[in-house]
Amino acid sequence: MFDWLVNYSWVVWLVLFLGFAAIETLTLDLFFAMLSAGALAAMLAAVLAAPLFLQVVLFCVVALLMIVVVRPIGLKHLKMGTKEHRSNIDRLIGEAALTLEPVGSRTGTVKLAGDTWTARSGDGSLLPAGEEVSVTRIEGATAVVEPLKPGRGRGVEPGSGDGLSGR
Repeated sequence: MFDWLVNYSWVVWLVLFLGFAAIETLTLDLFFAMLSAGALAAMLAAVLAAPLFLQVVLFCVVALLMIVVVRPIGLKHLKMGTKEHRSNIDRLIGEAALTLEPVGSRTGTVKLAGDTWTARSGDGSLLPAGEEVSVTRIEGATAVVEPLKPGRGRGVEPGSGDGLSGR
């Protein structure tokens, strides 16, 4: 059995190479890809009739170097440009809403992302109907809102000096 392993060690390295590559397709973390590169190097050494000890050492050295040097660079490039995407309720935080009825410290409604939400004022102030507000957080089924800061609104108040009055 040991003679077969020594004579056909390239087959073992090929199986390891393919196995690590298959596992990498499931994890996408580049760890098994680096082990796969080490197995490929050892397989090439086996094809060139290197002793089994040298094949194992070559596998360890190449895999370790790949994990320490190449993997961090690869991960950085894979994750470049990916941003954290907010979804569901988190997506609504910071969005502008329109008060449908006065919003106070306990009651009110707003139009938010096309839906009508119950709302309350975060600072306890009374916000009149028709005012644009910003969602600061969601508590259950209630949007906690505050007045929009100047310059963040979607519309411009008439007569606000925007330079468009004479058109």
